Amino acid sequence: MTNVLTQPRPIRLKGRSFLAMALSPEFPFEDWLVRLDDLASRSTGFFMRRPVVLDVSGLDIERSELRELIDKLSARNVRIMGIEGARPSLLGADMPPAMADGRPTSDIEAPSEDEVRESKTSKKAAVAAPAAPAPKAMPSMLVTEPVRSGQSIVFTEGDVTVVGSVASGAEIIAGGSIHIYGALRGRAMAGTMGNASARIFCRKLEAELVAIDGYYKTAEDLEPGLRGKAVQLWLEGDTFKVGTLA
Repeated sequence: MTNVLTQPRPIRLKGRSFLAMALSPEFPFEDWLVRLDDLASRSTGFFMRRPVVLDVSGLDIERSELRELIDKLSARNVRIMGIEGARPSLLGADMPPAMADGRPTSDIEAPSEDEVRESKTSKKAAVAAPAAPAPKAMPSMLVTEPVRSGQSIVFTEGDVTVVGSVASGAEIIAGGSIHIYGALRGRAMAGTMGNASARIFCRKLEAELVAIDGYYKTAEDLEPGLRGKAVQLWLEGDTFKVGTLA
C-alpha cells in the first residue's frame, strides 16, 4: 500500500497547436536579408517574441549555408523554432528541429464532375443522391473593446471584428477578414491560413502594417492620400489593392 501511494505521478503529455510565422528565404540570401531588414525597420517589433518556422522547401542548400542563415536571423532577433522542408542530413542537435505537416489552409477542394460520375457508377445503385449539406458559416470573433498597445488578438479560424480602434503597437491576426470600426494604427494581418480572398476593412487607416495571405505593406508603402480615410484592402494575384469606402 505504501509503495503505491508514494509512486510519482505520471507525466501528462498534451497535444497543442500554436500559431507561428513561416519565412521562406530566397537566393541570394544577402538580398533577401536586406528586404527582411527593410520590413523590420519599418514595422518596429514585427518579429519580437514571435515564433518563426524557416521553410527551405525547394532550396538547394548546404548545411553550412543553413547554419549561417539561422545565425544571421538570430542576430536580427528572429527566433527560429523549427525548419520545414529540410533534408534530414541538413539538421543536427545544434539546429532547430524539423517541422512537418504545417496547415497552410483549411480549404477542401470539391471533387470534379468526373470523380462524382465514377463514384456513382461504382455503387451500381439507382438511388437518388442526397441533398448536399448547407455550407458551414465561417466562425468569427467579436472584440467589443479597443485593442491596446502590446495586445495581440489571434483568431485563425475566421474573421475578426473590432468595434473600437487598434492602437499603435497592437496587432490583429485572422484566418479570414478583419473589420475595424475605429482607427487602425497597429498591424492587421488577414488570411493568415492561406486565404487570399480575405480583406481588411477599417474606418480610419493609420496602420503600421497590413498583410493579406503573407503579402504586406507598411505605412511607408501606403498612398498618403488614403491616410485617415475609411478603406478596404484586398489582393488581386500578388498585387495589393486599396479602395475607399463610401
